[in-house]
Amino acid sequence: MTADVPLKDDVTLNDIEAARDIIAGKVLRTPMLPAPKLSALTGAEVFVKYENLQVTNSFKERGALVKLLSLDAAERARGVIAMSAGNHAQAVAYHAARLGIPATIVMPVATPAVKVAATRGYGAEVVLEGDTLVGAHARAEALAAERGLVWVHPYDDARVIAGQGTTALEMLDEVPDLDVLAIPVGGGGLIAGCAIAARGRKSNIEIVGVESAFYPAMLNALDGENRPSGGATLAEGIAVKNVGRLTLPIVRALVSDILLIEEALLERAVSLFLTLQKTMAEGAGAAGLAALLAEPARFRGRKVGLILSGGNIDPRILTSVMVRELERESRIVAFRLTIPDQPGVLGKIATRIGQLDANILAVEHKRLFLDVPAKGAKLDITLETRDAAHGETIRAALEAEGYQPVSISLGDAMQ
Repeated sequence: MTADVPLKDDVTLNDIEAARDIIAGKVLRTPMLPAPKLSALTGAEVFVKYENLQVTNSFKERGALVKLLSLDAAERARGVIAMSAGNHAQAVAYHAARLGIPATIVMPVATPAVKVAATRGYGAEVVLEGDTLVGAHARAEALAAERGLVWVHPYDDARVIAGQGTTALEMLDEVPDLDVLAIPVGGGGLIAGCAIAARGRKSNIEIVGVESAFYPAMLNALDGENRPSGGATLAEGIAVKNVGRLTLPIVRALVSDILLIEEALLERAVSLFLTLQKTMAEGAGAAGLAALLAEPARFRGRKVGLILSGGNIDPRILTSVMVRELERESRIVAFRLTIPDQPGVLGKIATRIGQLDANILAVEHKRLFLDVPAKGAKLDITLETRDAAHGETIRAALEAEGYQPVSISLGDAMQ
């Protein structure tokens, strides 16, 4: 039995409401909760939709399942193919396995290992091809033609768009008086579906899209510019160079603005979700919060709905993000000291730092620098501090002891 979902290209509120009924009981209705700590930080009244709690930890299950349920018996027997940087891949693989449909997924070579492993774990055949989704797309098209597979496009499909739009329906069910939604944008499936649903329910709600500054594909398409596209972004889930044929006109008609977000704010947003909300967000999943950090005046005093669209972040990358944020907040600092190369000096320095209530994380002697005497040495010391003021107190104390401290980055300290 196939699902009653749209075959036409245009998607309506009715289509999204039908999609909601189709996936009911098969995809988690995720919590939509107030976030008082984020509200206090940003000045907006923030509510978070926790799509990272789906089985595959992203919203992609919604559109993937609507599409898969629309296939007839012959199409299911042929199998499906998708290209994805990870979340769509896992969603298709998981629900295809549940429905007994063979699935082939083409993923960029640089896809985080955690996403590749998860996709294979759901039973799909994974093909790694290309540096970005562009290369993966080309390979997927070739395989689809060669094997007669059915495309499950990550965003440029009416059924997928309708499925993603169910996210906004649930958000407005919970908080009907939201003023604005800040939504991550890659190819545009999520924002297109959510814009149709939200504006259909509440005509004056504002929809703001959020892209990585490295991949301004939707903004380029909207304003006809040719901003550079490419680079290693934390938000690989929205790192696309082309947007959907179906999604672009929807975004043009219903979305008020697209904000470009720098990497440092994406990192901070991931860190804030973990430290304040105690939940995991990947870079793309945290993009909405990053927009509030980038332009607080725009959202201040308004009821803002954020979609934590995915939580599939590589643990190694998450560790790096957290340490980098601690450095930005001066809760981890590093100094390079000039010291006499004599017994007991390191002990004196360690004792002094202990008296100042700081914790030593790492120490490294560097004796071969030419800007110190042969009987001298450089000492790189990494410390855990309370805040920037505490770090400055330590620096001043080391200066008073004659060690000539110079602040360095953690990267320099480890070289």
